[in-house]
Amino acid sequence: MIALNINKKTYNIDADPETPLLWVLRDHVGLVGTKFGCGVAQCGACVVHLNGEAVRSCVTKISRAEGKKVVTIEGLSEKNDHPLQKAWLELDVSQCGYCQAGQIMSAAVLLKENKNPTDQDINDAMAGNICRCGTYLRIREAIHLASELQRKGNGNS
Repeated sequence: MIALNINKKTYNIDADPETPLLWVLRDHVGLVGTKFGCGVAQCGACVVHLNGEAVRSCVTKISRAEGKKVVTIEGLSEKNDHPLQKAWLELDVSQCGYCQAGQIMSAAVLLKENKNPTDQDINDAMAGNICRCGTYLRIREAIHLASELQRKGNGNS
């Protein structure tokens, strides 16, 4: 058994320590907001936070997550009122939506580390997140809006 702290709850997982965190989140815990994209950490659909760091859960073994705090898109905010979630809705960023949880989770780490990112900061931080629909300009605009909401105190986090 491996005890994992996921979204502020403890789960005792009966799985091989080498199991990717993505599959534990989806298949054992039932948190399906984190998506499987490529399986080789290249697309960003599976991004979650591990002790505040954006990680690709498709290649992160659960043994690495033991004793650490895992946050998924479901745990980013209690009422879906994180500045990024507000901005995503206001600007209607999603098209098919498949990559968006990973996009938001990557952007959340960016905004935690840089309260007022430039376009280049955003491009650099988000470069590893692929959107097949090409919503990159809306994603960047939403990150700027979330940054503004955060600075003005209109956001939850």
